[in-house]
Amino acid sequence: MASNAPSFYIKTNRAFSPVRRYIWILTLLIGVGGQFWPLIGLLVPVIMAALILTSLFKGKYWCGNFCPHGSFFDNLLLPISRHGRIPGFLRSLPVVAIVLVFFLFNMGRRFWHVYAEIEPGAIWEQMGLIFSTTYLVVLIVGGLLAVAVSSRTWCQFCPMGTIQHIFYKLGKAIGLAQKTDHRVTIEHPELCHSCGKCARVCPMQLYPYLNFSENHMLEDEECIRCNTCVKNCPAGILHLTTPQEAEKIKRNASLDGFAEADYYEAQIKEIKEIKEDVRQYTFDLLNSAQMIFTPGQFVLVEIDSNIKMFRAYSISASQDDHTEITITVKKLPDGYGTNLLFENFREGDLVTLKGPMGKDIRIDPTGKELMFISNGIGVTPFVSAVQSFFDYRHYNFDGKVTLLYGARYEEDLVYDDYFEYMARQNENLDYYKVLSRPRTDKYPKGYVTDVIKELSPSPETRVYICGTSAMANQAIEQLVAKGVPENNIFYEDFGL
Repeated sequence: MASNAPSFYIKTNRAFSPVRRYIWILTLLIGVGGQFWPLIGLLVPVIMAALILTSLFKGKYWCGNFCPHGSFFDNLLLPISRHGRIPGFLRSLPVVAIVLVFFLFNMGRRFWHVYAEIEPGAIWEQMGLIFSTTYLVVLIVGGLLAVAVSSRTWCQFCPMGTIQHIFYKLGKAIGLAQKTDHRVTIEHPELCHSCGKCARVCPMQLYPYLNFSENHMLEDEECIRCNTCVKNCPAGILHLTTPQEAEKIKRNASLDGFAEADYYEAQIKEIKEIKEDVRQYTFDLLNSAQMIFTPGQFVLVEIDSNIKMFRAYSISASQDDHTEITITVKKLPDGYGTNLLFENFREGDLVTLKGPMGKDIRIDPTGKELMFISNGIGVTPFVSAVQSFFDYRHYNFDGKVTLLYGARYEEDLVYDDYFEYMARQNENLDYYKVLSRPRTDKYPKGYVTDVIKELSPSPETRVYICGTSAMANQAIEQLVAKGVPENNIFYEDFGL
């Protein structure tokens, strides 16, 4: 892979409440301010008691939601962190045990010194100074590790995190955590795209998508319940719930559009360069397998077999007998998956696929009036739709299809020749293209939303949109104003 390829780990917002955003102030107040006003350090025992009590019911919830040091690492140091992989040995049992024993021994030794040698009137100040100095040491050591390695490196072996871990086990053993523990829950494993984004944003560098249990919950006790994976899941299928809430989510999960998905072994038959940053990958399904899909669905392509990571791509074409499928991929500068695909995949390589999947823009061929709206690389699912409807005639379709396609420049129009040809051959396919920055007067200038203004769709029109959220939101607003019911409009963000 190229050396300038995007990092596996993603820097993303981790502050989803005012407490998480600003509690780091307490770290400076205790660690730095306590050196001048030692009594401030007596806040630390209160914090310790609170996190121990919380751990009995919610595990390491405190770490992800209330910890002042964690807030400091996430809000102030994450932006300047190297943000690399945390060495595995730092979370190993020997390292965790040694740090905990050293912490307890050192604190005990210093308290004994205060008790035995300090005058009674100064004991409270000296104890406060011990706590504030300990806080300052964590601030400095943890801060250096945060910048040099990753923001939550200290949290891998933090003594207070280990204590929470111990009390969490106690809380589970005596039943305190049974109804109050919030854990990351997936609606259903079959809905997961295995994109690995939950792992890429996880502060603790866990791999949630690989570790969901039979009850659809993440059992990893190192999870700090920070909600970062939930907020960043592209499929929107993760939640932070109690076991009781998880059962409801599990019962209500719909597998519509995903139930027929299966794993396929395939070989890359052809890699065709459409333009410098757009390639077409054709996969030959081995053992005469067939992937029968509905236009608008996507397939998962395994891009890293070591961690079973896949990427979702719309199926842009197929053989008439469904023994081959094609995807069209645009390389994104910050796209981890597309970089792997462009750099590592070659013709003849064996690849694992999973599909077909998806229901957001799964096209219903029974409609009499269909409208496809796209911009950029979002046009790819409509290639297979035009192919299925007008080329292979997979459906007994005698309605009208209107295809709107927007791009920036002339060279950004992929499959333009195919759409033009199919529109000439089929009077019930209307094809409109528009460029926002045309270099010549050969193409109309504007956006697909400008084209919508000139059309008069009927209330029965079914609309399928794939493209940027800005375009989609504006298009939906225009269509609803023209009388198209919102429940007749289906949208998928191609950035998924």
